[in-house]
Amino acid sequence: MGDPTEAPELSVILPAWNEAEWIGGALDAVYAACAGARVQAEVIVTDNASSDATARIARERGARVVYEPERRIARARNAGAAAARGRFLLFVDADTWPDAELLNATLRALRSGEVCGGGAQVRLDQLDRAFYRWGQALWNHLSRALGVAAGCYLFCTREAFDAAGGFSERVYAGEEVFLSRRLARQGRRRGQAFRILAHPVQSSGRKARWFSPWRHLWTTLVLLLVPFALRSRRFTRFWYHRP
Repeated sequence: MGDPTEAPELSVILPAWNEAEWIGGALDAVYAACAGARVQAEVIVTDNASSDATARIARERGARVVYEPERRIARARNAGAAAARGRFLLFVDADTWPDAELLNATLRALRSGEVCGGGAQVRLDQLDRAFYRWGQALWNHLSRALGVAAGCYLFCTREAFDAAGGFSERVYAGEEVFLSRRLARQGRRRGQAFRILAHPVQSSGRKARWFSPWRHLWTTLVLLLVPFALRSRRFTRFWYHRP
């Protein structure tokens, strides 16, 4: 991971609330990807008021842990970014496992100077129902067409992140969509692109096991028809409740 006394090139930030079951595997994947890409990186876990062993496991894996007491994903992501020292930022969810090939593609894009940020196609595990496989395919198509990164893997330059004002803390969910759009606008002013990489990132399909297709469809329809619902914890309970 490089000399800890030197500023790293890359900061990998994982927001986490009660992720003791998952955080170890995500960190193992991040460290392996960084080693494979031979990048000097730091890994930061934002403990978002966990009541389990998330923070302890993260420290045991060698991550730097920062604390954000308010349970709001945008605040957790921003708290990690505030502690980061790298000139490139990579946000990875605690149930996501990037590999070296994807990280290399990410670094090539950022180092080129032609890209201000971006994301990756998403591949979720254990999608047993066709409904969820169709949903994944639809998301990946829209992600490419609209230039919107999934929250489980979003990267950008530090400069672009600061210019865009970070993740919006007015919303409880969908913060990655708003940041993607702001980064794209910032990039256009500088002649840079916001790029969705073709190489997929592997992430957990656990919400497909936790919630029914009807729950997914209802949540999607509510947020499409009433987008200001993203500012309500009640209407974004899908992201803050676990069965």
